[in-house]
Formats: sequence, structure tokens, C-alpha cells
Amino acid sequence: MPFSSARVALVPGGTTGIGTATCEALRAQGYTVAANFCGNAERAAAFSERTGVRSWAWSVTDHQACIDGVASIEAALGPIDILVNNAGITRDSSLAKMSPQDWAAVLDTNLTGCFNMAQAVFGGMRTRKWGRIVSISSINGEAGQFGQANYAASKAGILGFTRSLALEGARAGVTVNAIAPGYTDTDMVRAVPADILAKIVERIPVGRLATPAEIARCVLFLVAEDAGFITGATFDVNGGQYMA
Repeated sequence: MPFSSARVALVPGGTTGIGTATCEALRAQGYTVAANFCGNAERAAAFSERTGVRSWAWSVTDHQACIDGVASIEAALGPIDILVNNAGITRDSSLAKMSPQDWAAVLDTNLTGCFNMAQAVFGGMRTRKWGRIVSISSINGEAGQFGQANYAASKAGILGFTRSLALEGARAGVTVNAIAPGYTDTDMVRAVPADILAKIVERIPVGRLATPAEIARCVLFLVAEDAGFITGATFDVNGGQYMA
């Protein structure tokens, strides 16, 4: 039994990059999909028109907004069975130059956002005895990266959060896993200066960036009906750049 068309999936940060590829992949497999975004309403509208996936606006850093947003989606589409925590930002600089505001913004979005969203859906999943939570971490949450103390800390925190929540959900049929992508061809990575990006690609054994669709393929595997024995795991999708 590969999937159920009745399953509803929510993808925070779903209107761009890996999130968009995930929404498209889930919808292609028959899931009912909702996307969340914060900020760029014009892009979100274009995304929904192109993909047929409805999008809702709120900040994952706002705990009550997450609860209210989930309630709105469930009223429109039905109970959320699948959560793909994808919302994330960067504010890169060395520690000496990093402002407290840039530290807090990245931790609030990337890590606290996972907490806020998971808490908003977890109770319902446990009650229904089925759920899938997949959080997008990063190779830099495992290996670290110069100038990304805030980002690496947030993505490493996702791994501990995933393992702990997996223990809470296991007996209730709720699996919780993480994906740690390597460098992927998204707007965030394309913003890296060309000379630096070329050096990054040189260190990837397969010799290229990942495509967002390749990360989404891993999401599909983890949210499947028959993936119920996989929980608390981190899947590295990085072209061989980092092997734990």
C-alpha cells in the first residue's frame, strides 16, 4: 500500500526550492497538499496557480499563528497526517560579526519553527494513531561550516529534536525523521558567490549540486504508508560529501 489519497500533507516553506519540489512530488503521488509561506505573497500566488497547491501565510516563528494556521488548513482539507518542516533562512557571518538578532532569527525560524509546527499537528496524529513528520536539516548541521554558526546550530538542533520526538510518537504510529541535504540547486545556494560555489562543487564527489527533486524523493520514501518502521533516523542526501 504505497499511499492514501486521503492523506493531507503540509509543507512549511513550500512555495520555493526544496519545499516546492516536495509539494509537487507529494501531489503527483495523490496526496492532498497545503503549503505555508511567509512574506512573498506574489510568489506564493504564482506557485499555487502553477501547481494547484493551496498556500497559507503565517510565520513559523509565531506559535499561535502555527496553531491557527493548522486549524484553518484542517477545516479546509481535513486532518494533517504529514508535516514536512522545510521553512528555513540564513544570516551568515563569522561569530565575531554576527549580531544577536541574526543569531535569534535563524534559530527562531529553523529550529523553533520545527517545534511550533510539530506541536500544532502532533496531538492529532497521536490521537489518530498515524503520522509522518520529516524535518529538513542540512549537511552543515552535521559537519559545520565557517560563517554559519547560527545556521549549523539550528540544523544540528533539528537532529536532536527529531530523535527525541520519534520516541514520543513511536507507539502511536507517528514516525519522525530528518533529511540532511547537501548543497542543492536552490535560490539560497545560487546566492553564494560563483567562485565560492565552484569550490563547494569541487568537494562533492558526484561533481554537482543536488536537485530539489532528489531531496523530495527522499521525503516521499519517508512518508509512505509502509515506512512505519523508520523513525528517529537522519538521511544524508549529499552526493558523498559528508559520510557520518
